[in-house]
Amino acid sequence: MAALAYNLGKREINHYFSVRSAKVLALVAVLLLAACHLASRRYRGNDSCEYLLSSGRFLGEKVWQPHSCMMHKYKISEAKNCLVDKHIAFIGDSRIRQLFYSFVKIINPQFKEEGNKHENIPFEDKTASVKVDFLWHPEVNGSMKQCIKVWTEDSVAKPHVIVAGAATWSIKIHNGSSEALSQYKMNITSIAPLLEKLAKTSDVYWVLQDPVYEDLLSENRKMITNEKIDAYNEAAVSILNSSTRNSKSNVKMFSVSKLIAQETIMESLDGLHLPESSRETSAMILMNVYCNKILKPVDGSCCQPRPPVTLIQKLAACFFTLSIIGYLIFYIIHRNAHRKNKPCTDLESGEEKKNIINTPVSSLEILLQSFCKLGLIMAYFYMCDRANLFMKENKFYTHSSFFIPIIYILVLGVFYNENTKETKVLNREQTDEWKGWMQLVILIYHISGASTFLPVYMHIRVLVAAYLFQTGYGHFSYFWIKGDFGIHRVCQVLFRLNFLVVVLCIVMDRPYQFYYFVPLVTVWFMVIYVTLALWPQIIQKKANGNCFWHFGLLLKLGVLLLFICFLAYSQGAFEKIFSLWPLSKCFELKGNVYEWWFRWRLDRYVVFHGMLFAFIYLALQKRQILSEGKGEPLFSNKISNFLLFISVVSFLTYSIWASSCKNKAECNELHPSVSVVQILAFILIRNIPGYARSVYSSFFAWFGKISLEIYFLLEPSL
Repeated sequence: MAALAYNLGKREINHYFSVRSAKVLALVAVLLLAACHLASRRYRGNDSCEYLLSSGRFLGEKVWQPHSCMMHKYKISEAKNCLVDKHIAFIGDSRIRQLFYSFVKIINPQFKEEGNKHENIPFEDKTASVKVDFLWHPEVNGSMKQCIKVWTEDSVAKPHVIVAGAATWSIKIHNGSSEALSQYKMNITSIAPLLEKLAKTSDVYWVLQDPVYEDLLSENRKMITNEKIDAYNEAAVSILNSSTRNSKSNVKMFSVSKLIAQETIMESLDGLHLPESSRETSAMILMNVYCNKILKPVDGSCCQPRPPVTLIQKLAACFFTLSIIGYLIFYIIHRNAHRKNKPCTDLESGEEKKNIINTPVSSLEILLQSFCKLGLIMAYFYMCDRANLFMKENKFYTHSSFFIPIIYILVLGVFYNENTKETKVLNREQTDEWKGWMQLVILIYHISGASTFLPVYMHIRVLVAAYLFQTGYGHFSYFWIKGDFGIHRVCQVLFRLNFLVVVLCIVMDRPYQFYYFVPLVTVWFMVIYVTLALWPQIIQKKANGNCFWHFGLLLKLGVLLLFICFLAYSQGAFEKIFSLWPLSKCFELKGNVYEWWFRWRLDRYVVFHGMLFAFIYLALQKRQILSEGKGEPLFSNKISNFLLFISVVSFLTYSIWASSCKNKAECNELHPSVSVVQILAFILIRNIPGYARSVYSSFFAWFGKISLEIYFLLEPSL
């Protein structure tokens, strides 16, 4: 009875809770949570610039995380590009001078902190026409007021950015007296209207005073207490915020440095001045506040306005909306028809009669349903990537955040193991498994921000190369065996590779090269196709009749290798080819094809290696040199053991080299030539033992079937 009750209960639960109902519940939950989150952000405010200037926390020791948005780490070229023909002025005391030095070092890291500390310090970068000045005004007094007043005159060129702040000298000189605070309030009250006037045409920031580490202060600075600093900060905030009536002040409060100092002031050498790392963080925040809205970096969301919706995005939204409406109409019609066709009870016999008429599902309805699903997916992607609905956070790498998920998925992958349907080298289940675990590792790599850890970066580069190796192996094998060079096959593969990416480019308003891996795979597929399709067409069937054709194919591969080498070491020729219209529209990023050349060059030989491996493997297979039966080693025992030993040694040697890599540029230069060692070692270790070749992980293989989609939906940051 208990078993019967259990089975009945199980059926009842399965009747209401199925995979379909679980998907519906998940969709409803996501929509509700998104709506609640949107409402809370509207209530609390959605100005990421304000959050950047006033709030945040440290991730680890040096990574500053603003509330709800991501900071971009500006390179020298980016900073110069943003600040070209700009004038930035820093006005204040020694703390502002420190901020000035850190800001200038973003533009020119060789700039030295030297000269008279109590004087004005100019800086100019003539290549970008950037001027950054430090003006020594340690007190908020008439001298500072006069300096600011000059800029309010119409005939004087105004700085584009003004960063001002002072208080500690007033506390020190007047021994922390209450009269000094009163005078400070009067002086800042007289300066506030001038700053407000400047803020209408320039970006004006008032830097609040950082706390001090009182135990380290020298005797002549003991009067500078945190209590006094808080009083001066409160005075500055209240006066500057109330300088305009009935509207918000245009002078921005730079209060985030105070939070940074609270975490790092203990590392100060004198208790007053911040350590260099903290100053660099504050300077980078200033750079983000001003430059993010100009350069719009992909990995920086702070202070970026929501991008305007383009015409093509509007058309895409209309298309998906019409698809959803069309599908709903079909769904309602079918639901009504289903109700009419429900079984009815025969009053005479008491039995149910079933209507045998079934409403057919049209191909149009199936198509609309597919577009409906795609539209919902694209809408979710747009909300995550292009809208300001969800909060964003900088990636921060730790060993635990990377290796714990890796161990977890490996355990799951080993748990779900099954026998393969065939036991050939690189059979379909095995290649799906290979793609699956590689893609999951790359996914964890992206999420954990492991690109900052060079050994992990170099190993991930091998996984990307392995994916391209399989591209060369798979497409070469197909054309070599099938001999199908028809346009239908080409269109089928190109559609499979590019459909979702093209839709993403339209919906996200991104260039095609932004999803660089798909262009990379697409170009290499075309290279493989053209190499084999060009006269003379050499396929396995033709080569089996005459070994001469094998040499012909090797000659083709040799020419391909020379062509790859020529493009790899001739950047000018490469850029001329891909800068031609219409190729330039596909391969340009930020107005040039350098990024495309760099990405292509990183793995330039690996597809060729995959093609060569496929040729050698298929030739050995045709001559029955390999033993691919279930449980059999691939070669004789002696050869198998020797190759296994060599493979393990090669695998470990490469891993040690990659882990000890110190210079990213040098390792990237060696990577194209040596990555094949790790790939071939893995293939041999995985396929030489018969028992290893006969099983696969269904868990990894499932992910492998959608590996390409997962890859280009990730942030392309390798």
